Amino acid sequence: MPDTGEALVERLVRLGFSQYEGRAYVGLLARGEQTGYGLANATGVPQPKIYETLRRLLERGAIVRTSERPARYVAMSSDTLLGALEHDFLRRLQQAREELARLPRLSAQAARPMSRRLSDWEAVLAEARDALARAETKVYLSGRSEDLRALAESVTAALRRGVTFVVIHFGPLPFAVPRGRTIRHASTEGTLYRSHRAHHLAMVSDSQHVVWAFARDGVTWQGLAADDEVLATVVKSYVRHDLMIQRIYVDLPEQLKELYGPGLLELAKIASGRADAEPQQASHSRVRQASR
Repeated sequence: MPDTGEALVERLVRLGFSQYEGRAYVGLLARGEQTGYGLANATGVPQPKIYETLRRLLERGAIVRTSERPARYVAMSSDTLLGALEHDFLRRLQQAREELARLPRLSAQAARPMSRRLSDWEAVLAEARDALARAETKVYLSGRSEDLRALAESVTAALRRGVTFVVIHFGPLPFAVPRGRTIRHASTEGTLYRSHRAHHLAMVSDSQHVVWAFARDGVTWQGLAADDEVLATVVKSYVRHDLMIQRIYVDLPEQLKELYGPGLLELAKIASGRADAEPQQASHSRVRQASR
């Protein structure tokens, strides 16, 4: 078969023909009416395969049989064949489109994993902004001023939607005081110790969406984002506990400094196990004396 015929066969194969079907159709198109025997000899289609090949071409509507004894065949015009192929392709494409449209689809939020590990500040910030964008009722938020500043626009947008906030901020609040309860983390201000290099960001949106991240050296962030009510309860409890401690500190600053030192460092030592706690009775006695 000439090179042009071979190229045409390959194009027909790409349209769904088999090699034998392509050879038989091009042979009939080039030579006109043929018997199966003559077509096999002319195209190189094996004799045992030629009649099965012709049967499939008849089913496709690519050829017609012109006589019975002997059986003779002729190709449909190329315009007719290509028109039929185009119509069939468009029909199947529309069917596929309709079937796909009927499939149930998960939203982008529902499709994502319940928890996501975070390995840099950009990922932490993206998750925090997303949680704020989805907030509808209440957000718990704790972090340093310079880190919270990156969320100012998202906080403002949430406020416009009627969201209330519970905020613990280290340093000046970097956005307008939001609706809800806001308190500055005053107990650690002016006190220098190693943990002050660390940054953290804690957020719970609508008691479900959580961002919990930290950078021990103040630079290298790692954390977790999740859509999980159990983890949300844990992080929310952390923020609320810190809020209560800071409120007590605001009410009794001098007494607490006398009991636990600047920045409440003695409490930090007790919590970390670096110092032995005093007997409970003695500690209560000191609290009563300091509060007189």
